[in-house]
Amino acid sequence: MEGRFLMTSKLIITAMMLALTSIATADFEVVEEAHEIMLSDLQLPIEETGMIAFKECAECTYQRVDVSKGTEYRINGKAVPLKDFREAMAMVAEPDNKFVGVLRHVKRNQVTVVWVNL
Repeated sequence: MEGRFLMTSKLIITAMMLALTSIATADFEVVEEAHEIMLSDLQLPIEETGMIAFKECAECTYQRVDVSKGTEYRINGKAVPLKDFREAMAMVAEPDNKFVGVLRHVKRNQVTVVWVNL
């Protein structure tokens, strides 16, 4: 009986190791990319549908990405309308020292979330 238990335990451990190995070698698809940019390098859209532009460094060129009515704008974790977000960003005293996060859906090339902590 003890030999049978030991054999079963070895089989279970081997199966678990094989499963973990296959997970570790699986190809993962990037669905969304997060960008951390300076507020001064962000150009917000005027309307809910349109484009947002940002650059990831001072020497980088601007990336233009679509936004939609589904794009979320968050201040301190709270969703706000684009209009309120724009007003709050205009009030930031030192936009060269404030980071903003931009989450872009890769396949749709569309911004899904823009967030900042003030």
